[in-house]
Amino acid sequence: MELMQAVPDFELPATGGQRFKLSAMRGAPLVLYFYPKDDTPGCTDEGLQFKALHGDFAALKCTVLGVSRDSVSSHERFRAKMEFPFHLLSDAEETACALFGVIKLKNMYGKQVRGIERSTFVIDPDGRLRREWRGVSVPGHAQAVLDFVKSL
Repeated sequence: MELMQAVPDFELPATGGQRFKLSAMRGAPLVLYFYPKDDTPGCTDEGLQFKALHGDFAALKCTVLGVSRDSVSSHERFRAKMEFPFHLLSDAEETACALFGVIKLKNMYGKQVRGIERSTFVIDPDGRLRREWRGVSVPGHAQAVLDFVKSL
C-alpha cells in the first residue's frame, strides 16, 4: 500500500465484545500497531509504551489499536493483565495482515516460520495511510508515533 492511498475497509473482532470496522473510524487519526504474539516480552514492552502515552494520543483524538493473530480470548487476558486502555484486534485469518503486508518468514530457533513483522501504521482522518514503520525496534517507538500524529 502506498502512502496517501486510501486504506481499503476491513472488519475484525476486538476485545470488549466489539467489532472493529475501519470505515467507522473516519474523522480522527488511527494508529494500528501489529505485533507478533500476546504476552511476550517485546510485545508487552511495546503495549506498555502505548499505554504510557495513551492520554497524549487521546488528547489528539487518536485511537490506538494493537493487532495480532492471537484469539480474542488471548487478547482479553493480555489486555486485562497489562491494563491496556486500548483495544486489541484479532486477525486470526490474516485479513489486515495481508492488507498491510506484515506477514514475513522469520527465523525462530533455526527454523523458518511465518509471523508478523512488528509494524505500525498511521491512518489519517480521511482514511489514508500517512506513515508506516516496519521491522520496528520497540524502545522509543510509541513516542515516535505520537510525534508523527502531532504533525498531522
